[in-house]
Amino acid sequence: MSGIVVDEDQNPLSAVLVFNMKTEEKTYTNFDGEFIIKAIANEELRFVRKGFERNSTNVNQQNLNVAVKVILIRSIQEIEEVTIAYQPTGDLVKDEKNYGDTKLVAKMKLETAEYIRSESSPEVLAPKPGEFVQPVGPGFSGGSIKNQWDDVDFMEFLIENIGQDFFTDDLRLTKSEIQPFIYYVFRNFPRKRILFRGICTQYDLSRFTKEAYLKIESYRKNLPNSVSPKKK
Repeated sequence: MSGIVVDEDQNPLSAVLVFNMKTEEKTYTNFDGEFIIKAIANEELRFVRKGFERNSTNVNQQNLNVAVKVILIRSIQEIEEVTIAYQPTGDLVKDEKNYGDTKLVAKMKLETAEYIRSESSPEVLAPKPGEFVQPVGPGFSGGSIKNQWDDVDFMEFLIENIGQDFFTDDLRLTKSEIQPFIYYVFRNFPRKRILFRGICTQYDLSRFTKEAYLKIESYRKNLPNSVSPKKK
């Protein structure tokens, strides 16, 4: 199956990830926004690029024979709120009241910190009156449980939380190489638990960055991604 990916102004988009949700086959659009990927009818293709809304296309017999056009819409970037700092007047009595937390905020922070450090008691964990409690029993089978995330979700989380600068400044990758490199690391990166729960901890981020440093040279040399040797 072939096609082209463009933005709202019909400009071709390069480095767009094209991902077959069923077979996990993936490719990227070239400089002209064009792509070719293996797909059959009734399979779903997902199109992902940083700064744009995701788009999905269901493959049918018609678009197997004719090149498809996929349009990605730019995502809305929220502008961070700007807080104007207090300007000192020179009056110590007046200025002192405008520095630091207010008494109410300071009290709330103290109470929150104490609550986080405190241990939960059986009274706290006990169900409240009228609250549903899961009955104890053999249970029943509800079919297979799906993962909360897929590799696309995990990749976007990594870019957002590690920061694009890590890939461009520390690893010396171009922006168009970031997504292919992440999938290169994924080949031997244990992530079953992360995808199942949809949760990536700070420890998992550290594991990924460490693996990225180990794999960057082999990626540049286009070598197979072998399992990293364990330290003795």
